[in-house]
Amino acid sequence: MRTVRGRTDHVVVVGAGLAGLSAALHLLGAGRRVTVVERDTTPGGRAGRIERDGYRFDTGPTVLTMPDLADDAFSAVGETLAGRVELTPLHPAYRAQYADGSALDVHTGADAMEAAIERFAGAREALGYRRLRAWLRELYDAQMRRFIDTNFDSPLQLLRPDLARLAAAGGFGRLESRIGHFLQDERLRRVFSFQALYAGVQPSRALAAYAVIAYMDTVAGVYFPAGGMHALPRAMADAATDAGAVFRYGHAVTCLERSGERITAVVTEHERIACDAVVVTPDLSVTYGLLGRRPKRPLGLRHSPSAVVLHLGTRRTWPQLAHHTISFGAEWKGTFRELTRSGRLMSDPSLLITRPTATDPGLAPPRRHVHYVLAPCPNTSVGPGSHGWRDLGPRYRLSLLSELERRGLEGIEASIEEECLITPADWARQGHAAGTPFSVAHTVAQTGPFRPRNLVRGTENAVIAGCGTTPGVGVPTVLMSGKLAAARVTGAHRAAPHRTAPSRPQGGIA
Repeated sequence: MRTVRGRTDHVVVVGAGLAGLSAALHLLGAGRRVTVVERDTTPGGRAGRIERDGYRFDTGPTVLTMPDLADDAFSAVGETLAGRVELTPLHPAYRAQYADGSALDVHTGADAMEAAIERFAGAREALGYRRLRAWLRELYDAQMRRFIDTNFDSPLQLLRPDLARLAAAGGFGRLESRIGHFLQDERLRRVFSFQALYAGVQPSRALAAYAVIAYMDTVAGVYFPAGGMHALPRAMADAATDAGAVFRYGHAVTCLERSGERITAVVTEHERIACDAVVVTPDLSVTYGLLGRRPKRPLGLRHSPSAVVLHLGTRRTWPQLAHHTISFGAEWKGTFRELTRSGRLMSDPSLLITRPTATDPGLAPPRRHVHYVLAPCPNTSVGPGSHGWRDLGPRYRLSLLSELERRGLEGIEASIEEECLITPADWARQGHAAGTPFSVAHTVAQTGPFRPRNLVRGTENAVIAGCGTTPGVGVPTVLMSGKLAAARVTGAHRAAPHRTAPSRPQGGIA
C-alpha cells in the first residue's frame, strides 16, 4: 500500500464530517497530532442539524447501519461507541407501503422476516427470501475485506481469489435480475433493490455486487442514536477532543500552501496552520480546487441523482408510519429513467419518510412530531439547474404534500408548525457538484480501483476522504474512507470488524 511521503507528525484534517472525524480518530490512535478545521460552527458536515423552536432536524443521513464501523473509529482512541452514544435497534427496520394498498414490515431477523413474507406473499417467496439472505451474506463476506475495506493502488489488485469467489456468487451480473432469481413478487424485489439508488445506478443496470448495501439494510440491522443522527458526529468530535485533537470551527479553508509537491500549511480565513500532511474531505470539486490537481480520466465523472428533502415539524403524526417508511409509487423502472436519463421529476414518486420522534420523542416539543420526507430527483447536470429550483422548489413542495395527502397522511399541510425545504440548489450552494449530496455514482467505471483515488498525483502528503473517493457513498463507507485515508498517512491498516451475525444492540433496548 502506498503511503504519503516524509514526516507525518502533525496532520490537518479539512472538514469535520463523518469521514474527517473517522480519519482524525484513527490518526490520533496511531500517535499523530491532529488539527481539524471546519467551516461550520459544529461538527457533522452532511450529518448536520437544524434547530427551530424546539424541533431538531437531522439534515443528512437518517439510516444508520453497520455501527461496528463507527465503534472501530472510537476504539482507535481506546473508547467505544456504546460509551458515547445510546443506540436503539429499529424493529421494523423499514415499513414498505405500496400503491396497491399493501404494506410489509421489513425485519432484519431471519425468522421474523420469513414469517412476514409468508403472510405477505406466500410460502414460496418466504423460501426464496431464505436463499436470498444467504446470498447477501455470501456477497458481503466476499467483498468487505478485499474490495471495500481496501486501499487500491492498481486495478491489478483485483486479481485475487476473492474476485473469483465474487464472480461465482454472481456479483458481476445485474442486481435486478439477480434479485429476481430468488423472489418472484415484484413488490419484494423492490425492498432488496431500491438501495441501488444510494449508489446512483438504477437496479436494472447496477452490478449485483451492490446488493451488499441491501445486506447492510436488511440483515445487519438498522439503528438510531438517541438525540438523532447528528449525535454520532458530535460524539466522535468529543472523543477526538478528549484524545488530543484541536478543532477550529468556523474556519473556512481558503488555500493549501505548497512547496513543490508537499502541502506545507492549511490557510483559513483566520490563521495559517503548518502541517506535515493533510486529509481533505469536502466534495471532490472543492477538494481538487484546493489541491490544485485534478486526476486525468478518459471520461468525466458521472454524479448520482440528487434529492429534495422536506423537514416538517407537525402537531400530529399518522399511525401507519414506522420510524422509516418507504412509500413506493406504482411506477418503478420509469422512475429510474426519469432520475438518471430524462432529467424529469418523478411522475409517480417513491419516497422515504422518516419519523425519528417515533423512537426519540425528545427531538420535538411535547406532543409534537418530526417528519423527514426525501424525494429523489435528478441532479443539476441532467435535470433542472440551480436557478430553476428557485421557482420549482415551492411548487414541488406543494406537489409532495398533495401526494402525501393522497397516500393517507390526511391533514399534513395543516399540521405543519415548522419546516425547511432543501433542493439541489441548496446542495450546490454547499459545494456539492451537480447539486447532489450523493457525490459520484457507482458505475462500473467509478467503483473500486476505478473510483477517484484517495491519493492524488503531484501531491505527496495529501489524502482525500469522503463519499467521492474510496470506498463510496453511505455512512458505513464514509466512515471507512476516513480510516483508509488515515492508513495512507500512518501505513497501519486495521481490518474492519467482520460480522458473522447481526451485532447485539449497543447501548439501546430491543
